[in-house]
Amino acid sequence: MSTGTAAAHFGAGPLSRACALVHTLLTVEVLLLLTVAPGGLGLLLLGGAPGTLPLAALCLVPLGPALAASLYALHHRSHDLTELRPARAYLRGLRLNSAAALRLWVPLLAWLTVIAYTLTHFAATGLPGWWAGLLALTGVGAVLWGANSLVLLALFRFRTADTARLAAYFMLRRGGATVGALSALVVAGAVTLWFTEVLALLLAPPLLLSLLRTSRPMITETTEEFTA
Repeated sequence: MSTGTAAAHFGAGPLSRACALVHTLLTVEVLLLLTVAPGGLGLLLLGGAPGTLPLAALCLVPLGPALAASLYALHHRSHDLTELRPARAYLRGLRLNSAAALRLWVPLLAWLTVIAYTLTHFAATGLPGWWAGLLALTGVGAVLWGANSLVLLALFRFRTADTARLAAYFMLRRGGATVGALSALVVAGAVTLWFTEVLALLLAPPLLLSLLRTSRPMITETTEEFTA
């Protein structure tokens, strides 16, 4: 085999593709952790007291752009070991999507903080017990809407209002994507509950990659029906 042919085939095999995936996941993991590091340090200092929930929400503000950038980098990842630029893709995604991510992430985070604060102080509200279940379901629905929103804003250039409407539309239109987002939410919640938030962050890139795969029908329909 000639040198040119060998170069053409290098990085095209299953092992090379697996190495490319691992390299991409690790790079995205490191960059995501660096992006959220200031807020993560704040969370460690705050502890887990319910009264600190508003401050904890402020610490989580950088997580939205970081997740959007991670989704962008994972979606645009190369399967060729010789063409890997995950750091460049992540930074490009961070630059392109941070403003849009914050416009959706901050209101979502504020709403989830209200729900969490109410649930942790539920005895003082005087509300009937079924309200707690309703609030919890509302919170889960908001997170699932947020997952669709992050995928859409990471991969498409829509106005914020259009992204919000499409995210809600696809919650009913594409149940597979919603189930995929719910599965990722359950795994992340279980890891956080049984272990630590740090481990949930470490698992973020694989979970986001899984979210992208279950969101393929939504991505395809958005490309075909809502982009020119």
